[in-house]
Amino acid sequence: MKILVTGGAGYIGSHTCVELLNENYDVVVLDNLSNSSEESLTRVKNITEKSLEFYKADLLNKKQIATVFSEHKIDGVIHFAGLKAVGESVSIPLKYFHNNITGTLNLLAVMNDFNVKNIVFSSSATVYGDPASLPIKEEFPLSATNPYGRTKLMIEEILQDLYHSDKNWNIALLRYFNPIGAHKSGEIGEDPCGIPNNLVPYISQVAIGFLPWLSVFGNDYDTPDGTGVRDYIHVVDLALGHIKTLPKLFTNPGLLIYNLGTGSGYSVLEMIKGFEAASNKKIPYKIVDRRPGDIAACWADPAKAQEELGWKANKTLADMCKDTWNWQKKNPNGYLESL
Repeated sequence: MKILVTGGAGYIGSHTCVELLNENYDVVVLDNLSNSSEESLTRVKNITEKSLEFYKADLLNKKQIATVFSEHKIDGVIHFAGLKAVGESVSIPLKYFHNNITGTLNLLAVMNDFNVKNIVFSSSATVYGDPASLPIKEEFPLSATNPYGRTKLMIEEILQDLYHSDKNWNIALLRYFNPIGAHKSGEIGEDPCGIPNNLVPYISQVAIGFLPWLSVFGNDYDTPDGTGVRDYIHVVDLALGHIKTLPKLFTNPGLLIYNLGTGSGYSVLEMIKGFEAASNKKIPYKIVDRRPGDIAACWADPAKAQEELGWKANKTLADMCKDTWNWQKKNPNGYLESL
């Protein structure tokens, strides 16, 4: 079977390509490289000793998408491509709405033209907004606290409307919690452009000496140590969630919705301690004011994915921190040094 992976050169996309190739899927990647590097795909091929097809193309260009579908018989799509920085989305919401939503509409239109109606969408726990209770179940009410999260929520609604209009579509909405870690080889990992937006890449850049300290946004939340609690999931576990979803998708199940998380949360201070243990480095930090829009705690109830897909996150916090540090040590400047 041939799978098109949009955004396949990115962090989660590249790890998913590894697992797809390991399972003997044929892989075609479409990526505009706006926040990723083609070097990641070279390394995917090195890790798996298998080849894939790459198109440098943009979902805002329907002709470029159509070229991919005309040159390959695509069986299904995993849709990762999109802008993803929460803070940036607040500053430039129109760019986020245009890129993420228009790009998805273009992709769906071309898929429809070529009668390819199987798609896994990379959604996010941000669609739950500030949850009234924990752990978060798939049937919880949905809302968004920032434009990035709103694009995810709107795309989910578009996909559900599409399914209700045409029951030939098979759609899986995978709501990720907080992916961290890297491939155990240290060959691929998270390579943020500029100063990282997410906690763990920031911690690892403090550990390696690129950044002087970590800002901890608030220590007065209603959590055990006052800092924010999140459900951190190893990126390889997350990638394997897609591998478990595809066979189900190809049984024509209609619309599927799953949380991909571990079912437990770690605080910012626990993450710092975990990373100090993995790296044997002291992580200096400063407590600063809360960020607007941040919530106190968020973790998944992943029971549905385990029951229906046979998927479970298996890697520990120690694994996540160790693999992140291994990637950071081997690639202090990310993919840049290989270019």
